[in-house]
Amino acid sequence: MDWREDFSNKLKVFLKADQFIFDAPMSEHTTFKIGGPADVLIFPSNIEEVVNILKLIDESNIPLTILGNGSNVLVRDKGIRGAVIKFNGKFAQIRRDDTRLIVGAGAKLKDVSNFAADNSLTGLEFAVGIPGSIGGAIYMNAGAYGGEMKNVVSKVRAVSRSGHLVEFNLDALDLGYRRSIFQLNGYAICEIELQLTAGDSETIHHDMDDFTQRRESKQPLEYPSAGSTFKRPEGYFAGTLIDQTGLKGLRVGDAMVSTKHAGFVINAGHATAADVLGLIEEVKRRVYEAHGVTLNPEVRIIGES
Repeated sequence: MDWREDFSNKLKVFLKADQFIFDAPMSEHTTFKIGGPADVLIFPSNIEEVVNILKLIDESNIPLTILGNGSNVLVRDKGIRGAVIKFNGKFAQIRRDDTRLIVGAGAKLKDVSNFAADNSLTGLEFAVGIPGSIGGAIYMNAGAYGGEMKNVVSKVRAVSRSGHLVEFNLDALDLGYRRSIFQLNGYAICEIELQLTAGDSETIHHDMDDFTQRRESKQPLEYPSAGSTFKRPEGYFAGTLIDQTGLKGLRVGDAMVSTKHAGFVINAGHATAADVLGLIEEVKRRVYEAHGVTLNPEVRIIGES
């Protein structure tokens, strides 16, 4: 029996038919709109399903990739072998407990920020424009406008590669600049507890509107991208260095350095992952020649070349 048929039969024991897709084109499941097929793409809806999925993947001895909203990811052109778990709207519950929010990993940051604001809870305003899921935001310790997830998260419930549920307190998360413990241990982030502060809903919404307006005016949101392409080098801003090097509009195929914000590589048409990677390398080369600063990608690069 083909491994896919056997794997499919085992998935059907605890998942619905619309919760997994074989040969799923990742260009349809990432904000970059780029990427070859995943062998199997799985959408869990609760922690129990995640436990069962991870146990099955471990027993089947197939590779595993975990995604949030697919917003900080570049999938290479040959796609991803093995299983991909994607936390999306099926895993997006949000509930309030006094000044805490308990949130499913698939909830979009924008929705969580708005929920907090509607409930007069402050602390998450900075995240309203970050185009990802809250699980992905924990994985990367996402931040903007002086805020970061490190400042608001109190607990994370995650499942190990062998299917064991583990609870992490803040101190165990090892959150730093675009860094968390999950980049090392490979656990699947399932549920996040946020500790916020009571505030004034009107003021919170006003601040969020201000952040949104600033983001829309400065960033190329009209094009597919993976967000900021490069990490911030110590003492510099990547976008400023790229702009000063005269690289706005530089293209490799349909991958282009945005003319609106040099820190973004955008998909200007039908870019391939090879186009994007070629452009990243060219930008790195020219910035280093001009400024002696090495840029490193912030975007997570996965899959087969």
